[in-house]
Amino acid sequence: MGRLLMKLAILASGRGSHLQNIYRACQSGGLSASIEIVISNNSRSAALEFAREKGIPAQHLSSQTHPDPVLLDLAVCQALEQSGATLVVTAGYLKKVGINTLSRYPRAVINVHPSLLPRHGGPGMYGLKVHQAVCDAGEVQTGVTVHYVTEEYDQGQIIRQSKLEVLNEDNPESLAGRLLPVEHELLVNVLKELSE
Repeated sequence: MGRLLMKLAILASGRGSHLQNIYRACQSGGLSASIEIVISNNSRSAALEFAREKGIPAQHLSSQTHPDPVLLDLAVCQALEQSGATLVVTAGYLKKVGINTLSRYPRAVINVHPSLLPRHGGPGMYGLKVHQAVCDAGEVQTGVTVHYVTEEYDQGQIIRQSKLEVLNEDNPESLAGRLLPVEHELLVNVLKELSE
């Protein structure tokens, strides 16, 4: 009998580069996992498009579909339960995970954040805003953090971090570009650890 596959749910808002990277790792056999569902709060996200292309169940759930935040949280939770996912990955997901979902999946929702938390985290800190803050602070080092998701933004227990030197010529865009492969590698490595 082979090893049991870890069943993943991916929550993404944008281009879904993490989703694509995890999908490739699953397909190549580098990661013993399967993606059971992709949920996006953006009906036009490239993440949803990619999921549909690959035949992965995909749902748009947002304040458009569920104006009441409590009902939205319940809908996300129900979609996750029906998918059979055992681990939820928020990757570029620009929406707070609700309390019902977090209660249903204790220590089973993880996030990837493009800084060395606790530095440059918290509400409103995502994407280029994080890299701008790193540059503005004159940091000589930045990196990536994978952590458990809790009710407070970027406050959950840190699982792993990877560091990257900030170059004199870096700007938010160049930093984002150089950090993305580090994010991809760290997240897949953490998923491998958790699957074992």
